[in-house]
Amino acid sequence: MTGTPLRVGLVGYGLAGSVFHAPLIAATQGLTLDTVVTSNPERQAQARAEYPDVRVVASADELWARADELDLIVVASPNKTHVPLATAALEAGLPVVVDKPVAGTAAQARALAELAEKRGLLLSVFQNRRWDNDFLTLRRLIADGELGEVYRFESRFERWRPQLKGGWRESGDPAEIGGLLYDLGSHVVDQALVLFGPVTSVYAEADVRREGARTDDDTFIALTHESGVRSHLYVSATTAQLGPRFRVLGSKAGYVKHGLDPQEAALRDGSRPGASGAEWGAEPEELWGRLGAGESPVTGGGSPVPTLPGDYPAYYAAVARALHADGPNPVTAQEAAAALDVLEAARRSAAEKVTVTL
Repeated sequence: MTGTPLRVGLVGYGLAGSVFHAPLIAATQGLTLDTVVTSNPERQAQARAEYPDVRVVASADELWARADELDLIVVASPNKTHVPLATAALEAGLPVVVDKPVAGTAAQARALAELAEKRGLLLSVFQNRRWDNDFLTLRRLIADGELGEVYRFESRFERWRPQLKGGWRESGDPAEIGGLLYDLGSHVVDQALVLFGPVTSVYAEADVRREGARTDDDTFIALTHESGVRSHLYVSATTAQLGPRFRVLGSKAGYVKHGLDPQEAALRDGSRPGASGAEWGAEPEELWGRLGAGESPVTGGGSPVPTLPGDYPAYYAAVARALHADGPNPVTAQEAAAALDVLEAARRSAAEKVTVTL
């Protein structure tokens, strides 16, 4: 991609902004990180230290005042601010990337999508887990017919965090849009929809396990897809023994994969895409998943499947192409709204102890 880089304003410099968005934007050809918005003095200092040429401001209003100097706004602030900030950016005439969940409800997501369409602007949702190494590998196995007809998809995003960390993600205030259902659940539901399509029914169990917790920290979601596939999705902060990230069963074979994609850990440790050293997103052979039938992978059943490298940089590369009218929006707000339909149904199912039909 040639020409003047597109100038990006990043709202929020907490975990999402500093670990994911800023490094990926800075590593993307055709994009340049122009401005970081954070009112926190420590985060302001961090942003200046990590990106000396970046302007740091305390309020998003300063972005709207300079709308003609920017080409893209990225919203990586707390969940409850996603809709108002994305709305303000679109009304200022600026394309927007919003971290997941884009909104608290599917209706809000669709309203944002309608506003973006009316203004003729890009609105994309950061669903980085579509570019996880294990997910890319599973998509290829399914596309190549290695599993046959898929019957059941088990996906686990589990952690062992018996002590609360504090902050808005653990708040019981519904306005904060916290809890694991909307946090990690946004990832596992999105992946299930990408792989197996629309859902006809949703059943969920949401529990609050940890002392002092105010929102769900141990949640299970069962989906029935129109295709007939059943997805069983687990998100938890209270899992003392972690299960496989994926266990996918089909008419020909099954695929079992343990461990998380290494990209988040690499970004947290300060590694950056494109830097010298090991291939970005690659993992060692001992972590590869196994494909086979009739025997447990724990006892050596099946054959190892090389894991494709994870590729979070592909998301912002696709955004840059879309802004140049050279490719599609990598994750649309309408797709995010479909996932929110499922999350809302799961919340109702858990609260009312019913199966919800979509």
